[in-house]
Amino acid sequence: MNEKDVEAIVSNLVVHGGDAKSLAIEAIKAARQGDFEHADSLMQQSTDALNSAHEFQMRQIQQEVVGEKNEMVSLLMVHGQDHLMNAITVHDLADQTIALCKQLAAGGFLNSSGSANSVLA
Repeated sequence: MNEKDVEAIVSNLVVHGGDAKSLAIEAIKAARQGDFEHADSLMQQSTDALNSAHEFQMRQIQQEVVGEKNEMVSLLMVHGQDHLMNAITVHDLADQTIALCKQLAAGGFLNSSGSANSVLA
């Protein structure tokens, strides 16, 4: 694997990972406003972006498995992997947060503006 290949992989990890993370954050915001349909759509887009990033990561792993060692494990590659792992973490947390928002909305714990109603009132 040459330097240009590594740069292409890293670029894709950063771009798709960043997109996935941003979309997941936007999905949480939509869910907090009670717009669950939009939140679900954004989460699907986030999943698609993660899948795209994962494809580039898997190509690199497959090349190593068949003997094409990447001697250029650089700070740039670590940076790309870091973006992907952060995106996966945010995506997973967004799934849980949206599920919680849906539960709260179903139980009447959120008002129409997406803010929590006082349980004590």
